[in-house]
Amino acid sequence: MINLDFKKSGGLIPAIAQDADSGEVLMLAYMNEEAWEKTLSTGIVHYFSRSRNALWKKGETSGNIQEVKEIRIDCDNDCILVKIHQVGDAACHTGYRSCFYRVIKNDVLTISGEKIFNPEDIYGV
Repeated sequence: MINLDFKKSGGLIPAIAQDADSGEVLMLAYMNEEAWEKTLSTGIVHYFSRSRNALWKKGETSGNIQEVKEIRIDCDNDCILVKIHQVGDAACHTGYRSCFYRVIKNDVLTISGEKIFNPEDIYGV
């Protein structure tokens, strides 16, 4: 039985998505109990969108879904590491492979990498 501590953080647990092959950290999002159960039952990562206040199947709009390869839970049962196969090249809604596409160099925030898709084309925003 897996007993995650959803109560500790107000019902949401941080979930880190990491490429199972390369080890690259692709994103950080949150799961509530429903997203956790959907992830376990489908093998496709689901999150809870704090901005939309709703369950969110990663890639439902863009097609860039995340297939579960392995799940790890931290020692306090309040953080999830999901090793995934990223279907499609981008995990980030801004069009980059990783949400961590910016790096600080000489006290300046710079972009590292290239956009894979234009968010306006996918989301109409």
